[in-house]
Amino acid sequence: MGWPRSVRARTALVVASTAAVILVAIGWWLHRDVYRQGTRIAQEQARAPLLALADQLREGVVPSRRSAVPYEVVATGRSTAVAAGGGMDVFAPGSPHVLPAPPPLSGPTDTDSGWYYTQRYIRIPERRGDGPAGRFDLSGGTYPVLFADIWAGELSTEQAAALGVAPDATLRVHVVVLPDTAEAITDNIYLLLLRAGLVSLVLISAVTYVTVRVALRPVEAIRTATASVTASDPRERVTVPATGHEIAALASTINTTLQRLDEAATRQRRFVADAAHELRSPLASLTVSLEVALAYPDRTDWPGAVATAARQTGRLRSLAEDLLLLARLDAHAPTTGSGTVDLAALVSLLVGQYDLPDRPMTLTADTTAPAYARGSKGDYERLLRNLVDNAARHATSRVQVNVRNQDEQVVLSVHDDGPGIPGEDAERVFERFVRLDDARSRDLGGTGLGLPIARELAHRHRGTLALVPSGVGACFQLRLPRAPAPPDP
Repeated sequence: MGWPRSVRARTALVVASTAAVILVAIGWWLHRDVYRQGTRIAQEQARAPLLALADQLREGVVPSRRSAVPYEVVATGRSTAVAAGGGMDVFAPGSPHVLPAPPPLSGPTDTDSGWYYTQRYIRIPERRGDGPAGRFDLSGGTYPVLFADIWAGELSTEQAAALGVAPDATLRVHVVVLPDTAEAITDNIYLLLLRAGLVSLVLISAVTYVTVRVALRPVEAIRTATASVTASDPRERVTVPATGHEIAALASTINTTLQRLDEAATRQRRFVADAAHELRSPLASLTVSLEVALAYPDRTDWPGAVATAARQTGRLRSLAEDLLLLARLDAHAPTTGSGTVDLAALVSLLVGQYDLPDRPMTLTADTTAPAYARGSKGDYERLLRNLVDNAARHATSRVQVNVRNQDEQVVLSVHDDGPGIPGEDAERVFERFVRLDDARSRDLGGTGLGLPIARELAHRHRGTLALVPSGVGACFQLRLPRAPAPPDP
């Protein structure tokens, strides 16, 4: 039979199995304890016949063979028993006594009180012959035996003669403790525990099944509600139970997840709309330019038309590359390479090779020592170029790039002397397709994706990118974990 697929059935089965193991352990412990207690009670119950037999012997009376408990009276100087009964008399007449004789006593002992006795485990020898076993067949078994000693010197000559012992003999009364009562009680307890255990397992399984079924009703409601959620419309929310238990926490977490999905879907729709709008502008300009050139070929400045087309095509290519890079970053795709990069050397190289715009501007780098960080050189180059491009578009005449080591971090800042960015827009500039001065940015070739890409790349390398306060212009600061210098080749 296979493992049940239902959570209710599985839980009931696991709980029933666990309860069965616990009940078996408790039953085993109770079985042993009941048997031990029953044996102790049987020993206490055998004490009264032992003391009664001792009193009869002190009065010179030979005990009767009819007895509720097996007993045997032995004495020093005799090879046969003085008296036996209750199952110990089934051994052949005239045969030696079964239980051991006592050591000889020379005077009265503590037995004078009539309450002194001793307990010992003794093995009963095998019975000879095929005669009837009597009420109890004790041969060949080991049983607890209670015994008490009596000195015949305490008796009169007539009493000793009546018992058939010498005047200075020592008598010992043996009473065998039978385990029948303890075994009967134990067997009854065992059967009772077995029936109670089976009924308990059935009840535990049923109660567990019903309880889990009731407890999972909110989960079923959550499943039904979330089944209607689609990627295009994640506005559905589940009902949070008022109980405050784990299922309520689950419902709250699912609602939070659905809210994030809704926000992500909203951002995606806005991103698609913004991307379509950005693509439409250069396409419209390119289409109009080409249609006008084709409509009036004789009056068209073909070099100018081709330059305009090339410029708009370049904008389209740049935008497509940015969109592909954002898609790769959103999908958490692995970087193209990793290692240790000297950001100071990379900044110096970028500043030396950067194409300045067609207006007076200076681009300088301030690096005092190597600054190593782990990551992809290509990603760092793209990040720095985006920051420098943004600064160059908005700078008045100067862009300064600084790199320094600060404790366990590498700090890189790009500072321009442009109009700056208001404090309330310090985070808004990192949103996609956001331009604080839309017309000017479009004219200067910005796509609104440079800073978002730069921040994504910074996060990709366990760093941060933020706009920090500056007296003049805007200052973007990149912080990255500092890496140890690579070994010399």
